[in-house]
Amino acid sequence: MEHRVVIVGGGFAGLQLAKDLKCPNLSITIVDRRNHHLFQPLLYQVATTVLATSEIAWPIRAVFRGRKDVTTLLGEVVGVDVEKRLVSLKGGHAIPYDTLVLATGARHAYFGRDEWEPFAPGLKALEDATTIRRRLLLAFEKAELETDPQARAAMLTFSIIGAGPTGVEMAGIIAELAQRTLVEEFRNIDTTLARILLVEAGPRVLPVFHEALSQYAERSLASMGVEVRTGRPVTDCTEEGISIGDEFVPSRTVIWAAGVQASKAAVWVGAETDRAGRAIVQPDLTISEHPEIFVVGDTASVKTGEGMPVPGIAPAAKQQGKYVAQVIKARLKQRSAPLPFKYRHLGNLATIGPSSAVIDFGRLRLKGSIAWWIWGFAHIYFLIGTRSRMAVALSWLWAFTSGHHSARLITQKETLKDEV
Repeated sequence: MEHRVVIVGGGFAGLQLAKDLKCPNLSITIVDRRNHHLFQPLLYQVATTVLATSEIAWPIRAVFRGRKDVTTLLGEVVGVDVEKRLVSLKGGHAIPYDTLVLATGARHAYFGRDEWEPFAPGLKALEDATTIRRRLLLAFEKAELETDPQARAAMLTFSIIGAGPTGVEMAGIIAELAQRTLVEEFRNIDTTLARILLVEAGPRVLPVFHEALSQYAERSLASMGVEVRTGRPVTDCTEEGISIGDEFVPSRTVIWAAGVQASKAAVWVGAETDRAGRAIVQPDLTISEHPEIFVVGDTASVKTGEGMPVPGIAPAAKQQGKYVAQVIKARLKQRSAPLPFKYRHLGNLATIGPSSAVIDFGRLRLKGSIAWWIWGFAHIYFLIGTRSRMAVALSWLWAFTSGHHSARLITQKETLKDEV
């Protein structure tokens, strides 16, 4: 009789697990509410017009078209019956499982201020990226038509909330867009006068990096015209702008890069959670009292050997997916279980601007152009398929040599519609 493995989520953890899990008498079902796998580390480059959506996303069905043991289903999971071992989908369908893997990722966290979301979209899905891209480009288009200086200044003020890698990378590319790419394309506005504001509640940008690299990143951003504000949180956000403490900054384009929270997967299976809603898992990444249910990736609360949380980054998710595949194979072959999951940190990487990046490998720290090249090669290496690697490399080469971004199209119906 076939052993049925159901994987909920086609992100890094789920995809890695399905790729590594090959056994006789085993069937795998991947369920995702989108039909594609997304390379999230480069999602901000879609949002800022550098890359097209097709260059960082691939149909899950295409990835596994040569695997007859893998079935891909487009559906939204709404619950799990742990007693009957059924995954319930929106619309009434149910999928039976013998082993369940929840790899449902994370979503934006507004720290109790969910009313800010319409004014400050986050960046987790392709739809988020195209929304932000549209707002960025429309800001310049509307400013070109505006005759009131104060209104124009507000339209040309771009605020990014959160100075982790995503926030820093977004700020750098928006600065490049304003300072280099768009300079000669408008007649009524000077795009170099655009104000890019990066706001961080903590004491410094890139807080997970070594302080020296953090200081370098802040200096690099300042040299690009980015205004960095640290040490004070955003206290309000409306369609007119943001408040930093008691100071109001008129800004018609706001981007949220400050935090995430886990999906509702832990609630589905009644697992204990941490403050971010992530399921607290056992050393083998299963949940308490249910060894047949694994939770991985951003949905799971996992500790390193030093007791620190495993970061919610792609390498960590891939390692967890690979580990769970080993555990399942050991069980099916009735072999002894692998040792508890141990996370290997490969380093932190962030790009700042053209030929500028920081890399923190622990004892080895790099910055500047050499770090930028390593960052680029690392990201191209992890892309799926030769075609995607070539497309991204060519897009980067074009942007680097010409200063132009290749994905500056506003295609949605709402192009001329009033937006927040």
